[in-house]
Amino acid sequence: MKKTFLVLIALALSFGLVWFGCDMEPSRVSGPDTETQQVGKIALPPVALERVMAIQNQHTPKLLEIPGVIGTATGLGPDDTPAILVLTKAPGVAGIPESIDGVPVVVQVTGEIIALAKPENPGKPPKETIDPTARFARPVPIGVSTGNEGECSAGTIGCRVTDGTAVYALSNNHVYALENRASIGSRILQPGLYDTGCRLDENNVIGALSGFEIIKFDGTPNTIDAAIALSSTGNLGKATPSNGYGTPKSTLVQASLGQNVQKYGRSSSLTKGTVTGIEATVRVTYSSGTALFSGQIIVEAAKPFIKAGDSGSLLVTDPSREPVGLLFAGNVNGKLAVANDINLVLARFGVSIDGE
Repeated sequence: MKKTFLVLIALALSFGLVWFGCDMEPSRVSGPDTETQQVGKIALPPVALERVMAIQNQHTPKLLEIPGVIGTATGLGPDDTPAILVLTKAPGVAGIPESIDGVPVVVQVTGEIIALAKPENPGKPPKETIDPTARFARPVPIGVSTGNEGECSAGTIGCRVTDGTAVYALSNNHVYALENRASIGSRILQPGLYDTGCRLDENNVIGALSGFEIIKFDGTPNTIDAAIALSSTGNLGKATPSNGYGTPKSTLVQASLGQNVQKYGRSSSLTKGTVTGIEATVRVTYSSGTALFSGQIIVEAAKPFIKAGDSGSLLVTDPSREPVGLLFAGNVNGKLAVANDINLVLARFGVSIDGE
């Protein structure tokens, strides 16, 4: 009787009560036909996403106290109604509620989420006519191997940005600033040292580290993992290699559920996915420790969307190429990726995308 009563209340509020257990089929309750609103590519019932995000954010601290929970986000349930996503490290996490304040909860097993700057295997990506790990003629394209002279690793040049006078290469803190350890003025390379057998070649320098947002590892929420390197139009171009999406637009768009997106990165070149979570709060594993991030974007794909070495890739809409986010982390199989809001990244450094 109690469950029936709850279902009736949920119907009256125009919510679908959804429980998506790890070993259970989701149950669905459909409300009456009502006018829908468009969010991304998905038509949603008139449930205020702002309310769902507010409830999610309010309860995230308690949810993160549950052993095995590594994050939350606002997303969609199996019936495409707004829901609170709870991300877990493994199946079978106990203590997660079926709903919170009338909003359904969807449990999603993601595994650990990791900052992806250190590739696992050197060499060319399979079946690629263009190798993003190679050294490119200057000016170098975006979306290819890069790194700081202080570490044998490699990430990705996200894009070229400008303050109206100078141009900079944009990537992650953990790619260019080495998780807060690099010095301002340290040299930035293309390709990164990982892709040159850890040998430094002066001819590979494309710029110098000029700014980064400090990553906090004390449990205080971060919003971006980002850094910029002062470069020049002679050293840095603004388009991907020819097998990529081309030049990003200068006009930004906000991430939305169901939005089709793409990226070009050092390890997996051009990949495409869908935004499945917004306003995400996630724990991300670094070599320096675990950092908490809030206000993030979740992207998923049927095939790996991101791999180690793709950190720093720019997330743009597909096919219109409007910047959405800056990718920095993903789960082990690469089918789930996490990106910073590009608006926050650019505002931090006082720059704009130098694109079309």
